[in-house]
Amino acid sequence: MDPIALAATILVATIVLGIVFSVPIAVSIGLGSFFAAVVLLDFEKAALVSSQRLFTGINSFTLLAIPFFVLAGVLMNTGGIAGRLIDAAKVLVGRTPASLANTNVLANAMFGAVSGAAVAAAAAIGTVMTPRMEEEGYDTKWSAAVNVASAPAGMLIPPSNTFIVYSLVRGASVSALLMAGVIPGVIWAGACILVVLLTYKKFSTPQQAPKVTLAQGLLVIWRAVPSLLMIIIVVGGIVAGFFTATESSAIAVVYCLVLGFVYRTITWSDLPGALLDAARTTAIIMLLVGVSTALSFVMSFSHIPDAVSDLMLGISDSSFVILFMMLVILLLVGTFMDPTPAILIFTPIFLPIVTSFDMSPVHFGTVIVYALSIGVITPPVGNVLFVGARVAGMGIEPVVAKLIWFLLALFGGLLLVTYVSGLSIWLPDALGLLSD
Repeated sequence: MDPIALAATILVATIVLGIVFSVPIAVSIGLGSFFAAVVLLDFEKAALVSSQRLFTGINSFTLLAIPFFVLAGVLMNTGGIAGRLIDAAKVLVGRTPASLANTNVLANAMFGAVSGAAVAAAAAIGTVMTPRMEEEGYDTKWSAAVNVASAPAGMLIPPSNTFIVYSLVRGASVSALLMAGVIPGVIWAGACILVVLLTYKKFSTPQQAPKVTLAQGLLVIWRAVPSLLMIIIVVGGIVAGFFTATESSAIAVVYCLVLGFVYRTITWSDLPGALLDAARTTAIIMLLVGVSTALSFVMSFSHIPDAVSDLMLGISDSSFVILFMMLVILLLVGTFMDPTPAILIFTPIFLPIVTSFDMSPVHFGTVIVYALSIGVITPPVGNVLFVGARVAGMGIEPVVAKLIWFLLALFGGLLLVTYVSGLSIWLPDALGLLSD
């Protein structure tokens, strides 16, 4: 067999077998890349190149933003921010039908944006909202589905670690990517609210929400303003050019610490645990980034992106059809792989194809993040699905049954984001952040 074909076969087979046998994805990618490099080079050169690529992959100033944003999210979660955001969300949507379910959606979007983590949002918001919704006559399985479906909205609304990872592969402007995710994130939350409004009568007998006076509502919102202000400071500072994404992440950590101490929800004894949690998450992400850099080298050397491009263009030369094929692949991959490794693997493969028909890399970034975000709530591996079900005290099967309509609505949102480029491009373009 031709060495290039053999290397590609070994690479794909090693990763697939690793997934089948539940080997950590970073280990599967690393071993597959090394074995393929041995075929293409020799053992000594493969070891040297793989280690160099792993180091250079994480030797990035931009990547420093990830541990800081992760730590900021952990501090927000530790600091009891969820309760204030839930109260503010309830004031904002308290007069709508199924107001508590809509509160869950809005609170998840706000908390996910503040913490940058869908799992943290599902756990923090679900822990508070699920018992409340059950008390007010909502079906527990449906309540869990609402919580699970809306949690990933924060993966699109800035600040977002997922977009930072994508920017490393593409070299795109972090500021442009963060702003590009705003409208798709709103579309995600809007899709969930639409399903709530269409289905709540079937799954709930909610009580009449108590009326809140204007003064009470303003007081509740005022209590949540300091938490939401972090998004304005971080994102606004990046967009205005006051500081970089990395510098803004450090500012976010300081802000969260000050906020936690002011609220008296964080003590000095909480900090070692928060640092340890952030370090664990960061280590996983950094290892994935490092081994995926070695993977990109092997794929480029063995011309895998070219082969995939030729295959897709051989099926159709229509950008509409090719994009739809990519969506199907990304949705399938998202069911068994987390967004970070999936972005690191598939961006180098798909990006040359979409840029060949003049699709903006920033637009494609929102598409790939949106598609893979659906995967975190889809069985069999969706981590947000498992966390949301566990918080509700049940298995994933009854939650999945109630999740179907949400998944269909989110897929509709994905099609909008994919084929209407203005939804992603308009805001960064209006702010003068697009250089491509």
